[in-house]
Amino acid sequence: MGELETEVKFYLSQPAKLISRLTDLNAELVQPRVLEINLRFDTPGMTLSNQARVLRLRQDEAIHLTYKGPGQITQGVLSRQEIEFTVSDFTAAKHFLEALGYEVIVSYEKYRQTYQLAEVLITVDEMPYGHFAEIEGLDPGQIRHVAELLQLNWNNRIIGSYLDIFRMLKSKMKLDFKDLNFENFQGLEIKPIDLNISPAD
Repeated sequence: MGELETEVKFYLSQPAKLISRLTDLNAELVQPRVLEINLRFDTPGMTLSNQARVLRLRQDEAIHLTYKGPGQITQGVLSRQEIEFTVSDFTAAKHFLEALGYEVIVSYEKYRQTYQLAEVLITVDEMPYGHFAEIEGLDPGQIRHVAELLQLNWNNRIIGSYLDIFRMLKSKMKLDFKDLNFENFQGLEIKPIDLNISPAD
């Protein structure tokens, strides 16, 4: 998608149904389900977060270093600069960023499978607090068209990040752990009302 990320998210109550719709539309499975481990970095003074910028190291089938710039909402869709490339060594990349003065402020996990439909990428994500779809395309109209093909309610789209949802959930449920991982959520039952969002499917 170049250096511009344009996407929205949807909360799913029945992810298997979305996968069935993708199959019916002959979407290509470009990445089978894989566990992602993400580290979010910032300065001790939270300079990047205060400027709505993101520095992230991710490991799945490969290792990715990502920068995201501040976002803007156009036609109900979030667009932001994204620069991402692969690196060969997760630990070395982490130490590299720490040597530059950055530190890990939060880690988070998800299981993700990725489909492609024409020029649009659709991911089906399992977060520790629920299932989501993310649609990334070239422009808002294209993204909305695919959402409608997948029978997702456009009015229930989510603009914020998974960490935004996590921060809200931590405050609402008085959760005292730092990281968004599956181990921390074991034994917790998270309902849509807890997330302040409605299923789109």
